[in-house]
Amino acid sequence: MPVSSGSSSTARVKGLTREELLALPAAVDLDTGNRALGLGRSKGYELAKRGEYPCRVLRLGNAYRVVTADLLGLLGLAA
Repeated sequence: MPVSSGSSSTARVKGLTREELLALPAAVDLDTGNRALGLGRSKGYELAKRGEYPCRVLRLGNAYRVVTADLLGLLGLAA
């Protein structure tokens, strides 16, 4: 569900361009996942903590990591 970003001809999906999304590493920090999904920081962390984030999240020590393949699939950009 791409969203136009004004006069730019590049399609943006919830704050990240398609190209930016496809260039992400295998897992990204929760803030990047939140940005891609259009979630606020507090809401994203709340969902991750409750195990209700819209895609797979890994807990590594104190940090949350969003699995990029799942994120892309959720956004309809899976290869």
